Amino acid sequence: MDTSRVPYAPVRVTAELDAPLSRWLWLVKWILVIPHWIVLFFLWIAFFVVTVIAFFAVLFTERYPRGLFDFNLGVLRWSWRVSYYSYGALATDRYPPFSLGAQPDYPARLDIAYPQRLSRAQVLVKWWLLAIPHYLIIAFFTGGMRAGWWSGGLVTLLTLIAGFAVAFNDRYPRDLFALIVGLNRWVLRVAAYASLMTDAYPPFRLDQGGTEAVADRGP
Repeated sequence: MDTSRVPYAPVRVTAELDAPLSRWLWLVKWILVIPHWIVLFFLWIAFFVVTVIAFFAVLFTERYPRGLFDFNLGVLRWSWRVSYYSYGALATDRYPPFSLGAQPDYPARLDIAYPQRLSRAQVLVKWWLLAIPHYLIIAFFTGGMRAGWWSGGLVTLLTLIAGFAVAFNDRYPRDLFALIVGLNRWVLRVAAYASLMTDAYPPFRLDQGGTEAVADRGP
């Protein structure tokens, strides 16, 4: 079996490249998303508090309380949509909604499968020790992890290149889009794992493109 092609089922990241895109709107999106950044600042504070509470819940009950899980998933979804609209992708001009919900009609979507049971042993080490190799990699991708999620690094650099391509060629390079989404997908998988939302260790691979592979069900 080619394990490099095995889908990473717990976290599903989907992205659709909108067309046409405004040639110059991307220059002012940093202003347009300020209201989102303000809200996300407080949401990420809540996210970390909820994760600490979930840590003890998993440690004593092997369960991540569903309400807490849905809240943290909502914060990740919100952050992904804002990043996709702004300087984590610049792949849509549709203003992101102020919502923790799924928003299935938005071009950037995220879903994390709710785990019925989580390992008590892993919860003690996965968010720091086991995740360290991934932290080192995604720090290069993102320039560091902050509230609002993407604020520099390789992702922002490639996104700005895409912005200039749209401005001067009126076209978002498809290969560049696939790479940017792949980098974001890696970050989101690690975020889900480090925030205790899954026990499935994120793969060290770049699954590029707007859609992910599905499991082969066989004949």
